[in-house]
Amino acid sequence: MSSPARYLCMKRIIRITILLALALLVAFPSQARKKNQYEITLTINGGKDTLMYLGHYQAKGNSVVDTAIRDKKGRFVFEGTDSLPEGLYFFANQQGSYVEFVVYHEKPFFKFETEQGDWTAQMKVKGSPQNEYFFQFHRIDAQVSKDLASHVGKLDSAEFEKYKYEKLLMLDSVKMSMILQRPDMFLSKMMRATRDVEPPLLSPSGDTLSDDQRRDYFLAHYFDNIPLDDNAILRTPKAVFYDRVMNFYDRVLKYAPPKTIIKYLDAMLQRSKAAPDVFQYLVVTLTQKYLQSNVMVYDEVYVHLVKNYYATEDNFWSSPTSIDKELTRANKWERLLVGREAPELILFDTLHIPHSLHAFPHKWKLLVFWSPNCGHCQHSIPEVYRIFQQYSAQYDIAAFTILSDPDDKTRVEWRNFLRDKNMNSPLWLSLDGGEANVDWHDVYDITSTPQIYLIDENNIIQAKKLGESSIENVIKAICGNPAARVSE
Repeated sequence: MSSPARYLCMKRIIRITILLALALLVAFPSQARKKNQYEITLTINGGKDTLMYLGHYQAKGNSVVDTAIRDKKGRFVFEGTDSLPEGLYFFANQQGSYVEFVVYHEKPFFKFETEQGDWTAQMKVKGSPQNEYFFQFHRIDAQVSKDLASHVGKLDSAEFEKYKYEKLLMLDSVKMSMILQRPDMFLSKMMRATRDVEPPLLSPSGDTLSDDQRRDYFLAHYFDNIPLDDNAILRTPKAVFYDRVMNFYDRVLKYAPPKTIIKYLDAMLQRSKAAPDVFQYLVVTLTQKYLQSNVMVYDEVYVHLVKNYYATEDNFWSSPTSIDKELTRANKWERLLVGREAPELILFDTLHIPHSLHAFPHKWKLLVFWSPNCGHCQHSIPEVYRIFQQYSAQYDIAAFTILSDPDDKTRVEWRNFLRDKNMNSPLWLSLDGGEANVDWHDVYDITSTPQIYLIDENNIIQAKKLGESSIENVIKAICGNPAARVSE
């Protein structure tokens, strides 16, 4: 075939291919573009808003996921090709007025219609039994609020409180009925999640439970009412999920030893693995919580979270770099836990005489990293020195103190600071951090100053993260009571 003939033949093939493609687009339009994963219509009769937001709650905050402009029919139509994660959603205008609704176990192709003035009470729903149920309760709730408001000023305070109590008791009875009769509804799950577990008075064998046994039951069953295995519970208002979780660790387990916290953390996180969004949120949030904790023994909780959840195959959300960063820090912190042996340090004093932390011959040792250039150190270190002097002879305490940013300029300021503050006790050993047996910045993870440890004669860390406000009480509690010390 000649070149012109081949050229004409190729043109026919291309033309036929294009025509076939166009025919397929006409015949199968759903394959030409992605289908909508949601289409939610809101009509507010009598409303004047031109713009409306669609958003959902997220633990302790919320997130806007879409916007819509009112069309010629007065509707706001939200549609998209990405799926909506399940949870509690809201429509909100630019003035902050809003109305909530549910996306849960239904295809989100809903139609909502209401009246300006009271969006919730007047809401009509099409295409969503979950939301019909949701607004049925909120109409009851709104009526209770309306009844209470109508009696303000008409009853004296005692009568009003009695009336209010009866109304709220009735509303609580409605909630319990809904929880028991329709546990599959997301509203029921949210209402149940905010209720405390009631420990039984008797054991299964009929014996009366002690207060300690009832508390143990409460701790073991605290999360029974919260569906940790359901991703939707993460996308609820702060009081439903976030506050309940934080209440457990901040209040219920306040002052609990690390191993107790770890025990309940593990049980909670194992349950949440069935809901990847919840699991990810809990691991990240609680890891950060215990990373930032000022309670010295809670470093152990952080280390446990990183090594058992963050730096394992369970972590599907972090980059290798992020995981390596957390694991590196956790490995450092593990060597510095209360009850572990303090890493050896050998540094030189101002006369270039070497001194060993492990060979420091005293019953108790304060290990102090500080600098005269540190604003907080300028205030706190003289106070620490004063407390040290007060108890040094009584408990045989010496201080192994290290200049944390040694250079020619800082060394001069360091010596001047020691002289000006009369910090000249022979038991307050001032050491230059410029030359040492190890990179102590790395070994002791010194990223800020001051950092203060209390170490015993066996070089076991007894306390850490000490400051001028806590060091005196710690010295009296541990040095004055040898039974309080921890062992490796």
